Amino acid sequence: MEEFISPKILVETLRQAFGEGLSLPLVFGYSDIPIAETEKVGGCLFKVLDKARKGTPVSLSAANVTCGGGKFYSGFSEMPERIPNFVSLKEKYKKTPEMVKEYLSALNQQLAEKPYLNFVRLDQVETLEGMEGLLFYATPDMLSGLAAWAYYDNNNADAVSSPFGSGCCTMISQAVRENRINGNRVFMGLFDPSVRPYIGVNELGFVIPRSRFITMQHTLKECCLFGTFGWSKVRERMNKNE
Repeated sequence: MEEFISPKILVETLRQAFGEGLSLPLVFGYSDIPIAETEKVGGCLFKVLDKARKGTPVSLSAANVTCGGGKFYSGFSEMPERIPNFVSLKEKYKKTPEMVKEYLSALNQQLAEKPYLNFVRLDQVETLEGMEGLLFYATPDMLSGLAAWAYYDNNNADAVSSPFGSGCCTMISQAVRENRINGNRVFMGLFDPSVRPYIGVNELGFVIPRSRFITMQHTLKECCLFGTFGWSKVRERMNKNE
C-alpha cells in the first residue's frame, strides 16, 4: 500500500509553496465513531464546516445533516424523490427534472459504508490514511497554483474538472466516487448559488481525492510552485494580500 506523506511535512511544504498565511485544507473521511460532537446543521452543511476551518473538528451523520441533498451527497440516505423537481423547477439549476435524473444516474451515488463523515484541518490530524480527500478553500491565485500542481503530471483534458453540482456533490460525492474508481481527477467547485453565502467572497473549492493525492504528494516540490519566477510573483502577491 502506498504510504502517505506525514501531515506535518505536508503543512510545511504547502506553506513554502503558498505562504505562511495559507488557509489549510480540511481532511475528510468516514469513520465508525464520531471524532467530535456536532450539533444539528440547519440547511447547508457548509455552514458548519467553517468551524473545522477554524480548528474545531466536525463529524457529520444522518442525524445532524438536515438538508436532503446534503444527506444524500454525503452518502447518508437514498435520493429524496423531490430532488429532481427541486433542482430544476425551484432552484433552476437544470432545465428539466429529467436532466437532473440523468446527471444523478451517471454520478452513481452510493450509500456510505460508515455512519460518520469527519472534517479536520490538516494541521490537526496525525495521518492521512483513511481519508477521502483534501478540501481547499482557495482564492483565484491559490487556485492557479493548485491547478498547475494537478496538471503537472496529467495531460488529460479532465485532469481538473468542474462538474455541475451542489457544494456537497462536487466536493464530497465526486471525490468519493473518484476514489472508488481509483481515478486521477481533481475537482473545482462551490460555484452554485446555494452554497455561496457560506463561502468567502473570493473563494472557491478545490478537492484532491485520495486516489489522486497518492501521486500528487510526490510532485508538489517538482512543479512550478517551487523555484520558478512566474509562481514567485503570484506567491508574493498572495502574501501581500494576507
